[in-house]
Amino acid sequence: MEQQLTKKYGLPTAICMVVGIVIGSGIFFKAEKILNATGGDLRTGILAWIIGGLIAISNACAFAVMATRYQKVGGMVDYAEAAVGRAYGYYLGWFLAAVYYPCLTSTLAWVSARYTCVLLGYDIVSGECMTITLFYLVAAYFINTMAPRLAGKLQVSMTLIKLVPILLMAGMGTAAGLRSGMTAANFAQVTADTVTAYPLFTALAATAFAYEGWVVATTINAELKDPKRTLPLALVCGVGIIMLIYLFYYVGIAGAVPNAVMMESGEHGARLAFSTIFGQAGGTILFVFVLISCLGTCNGLMMGCTRGFYALAARGTGPKPQVLSQVDPSTGMTSNAAAAGLLACAFWGTYFYFGCLQNHLGPFRFDSSEIPIITLYAMYLPIFLGFMREAREEPPFRRFVLPALALCSGLFMVIAGILSYQWDCLYYLLFFAVFMAAAPCRFVSGKSYPYALFSTSGRASEPAVIGQPGAPQWGLRAFFSGQRGRNVVRSPFFRQRCLGQTRQKRRTQKRRGCESLRFASFIPLPSLGRTPGITSF
Repeated sequence: MEQQLTKKYGLPTAICMVVGIVIGSGIFFKAEKILNATGGDLRTGILAWIIGGLIAISNACAFAVMATRYQKVGGMVDYAEAAVGRAYGYYLGWFLAAVYYPCLTSTLAWVSARYTCVLLGYDIVSGECMTITLFYLVAAYFINTMAPRLAGKLQVSMTLIKLVPILLMAGMGTAAGLRSGMTAANFAQVTADTVTAYPLFTALAATAFAYEGWVVATTINAELKDPKRTLPLALVCGVGIIMLIYLFYYVGIAGAVPNAVMMESGEHGARLAFSTIFGQAGGTILFVFVLISCLGTCNGLMMGCTRGFYALAARGTGPKPQVLSQVDPSTGMTSNAAAAGLLACAFWGTYFYFGCLQNHLGPFRFDSSEIPIITLYAMYLPIFLGFMREAREEPPFRRFVLPALALCSGLFMVIAGILSYQWDCLYYLLFFAVFMAAAPCRFVSGKSYPYALFSTSGRASEPAVIGQPGAPQWGLRAFFSGQRGRNVVRSPFFRQRCLGQTRQKRRTQKRRGCESLRFASFIPLPSLGRTPGITSF
């Protein structure tokens, strides 16, 4: 099998992937939670939507700058490696592949099944609902694995379809509410007895799920045409469009039904709102569009889920990299990595059912649709700090201002999550620590997996094992000390630097054409052989 992905997606697909993944489920799934968290206070809810959107835009802008500098196969993993180091990039990639993508994908499959059950009259925690959830997962997997180009076209078409009910509700709902006075009444209504201890922070944590998903677009950067131009435009434009649509929809649905009805109806609230504005038949048709929008989100998340383990395997890290890095020449897809992603979705879907829906896991029943997103915001923070430290060639605005804004917004989101979930965060962190400690690390432990250093001529130097004397050191301690390698670049994607030499001597060597050794992919020692066939970065 081949081990290279082809360039097959353009700017429209990338923007539609960002918009299509984010819009569709969260605006319906979390609208009633935000109303309940704020006691029906629309002003606080709108403020939460605005803050959540600005946080997403600030993070998207910061990563858009990174996207113009780095291009490999893993998107977010590339940025983590470049800014902090390979060890941190590995653990971030493991979290994305094994926790983040599968959690959101399995949750969205259940949300799609939930709205299907509303149409068919089934209970949302019944066996029928879970069977439909499994069907949607497998269907999204086969579409993305067997026909990736079709999956991209479906993403574009589903994005256009899902905008129909949202824009209609935003326009006609607002107009109907202004005529009937429903909008004014909902803005004046506040149910104080349902307000949480931190209403704004609880609502903001809910918007994290509604806005999250744009990061999945970074997983296809190796498959984008002109990725250094396409990906930044897709991230910034996509998130900006999403924020405006969310605000208009939230105001529009307030003009359709009273806040108390939305807060009590749960999954039936959206259908009731559409039926109120467009009649029974029209409301049912538009609710089918809502279901299609959720399926589009599930399809977009599966696009990232099927590539998560490949981002690790392409670097020679993670479980079975020789197997998971293979690309099927007939479809151009990472079939083995996609199967691993599907298994991870099945695991987290089972957890969601027994933990979140059935409450069978005691204190370890954290909300797998929101807390992993807050965790990812926390994992962004070292990337922003590292980028400000490393990107010396960038102008001050791109090097300091944008990452600093993203850093502050991410820290604010983490604080909001802690105040919102409180003790649930502690139980989640215990689970998170065990899960990350069990990661099949192929180079951090340094017991059995050496790596090789390659010069520009392709000849391998003597392999060394991480942790042994004389071997390059990686990780947080090496990051803060500045000693992350011997005769290697400070990070794999920045300019060459020979540690231990003076700046003038390095400049002299550069003028003379001397090249320091480059850092190659981590590979098992037995595969080196006599004629290694791995090129340096």
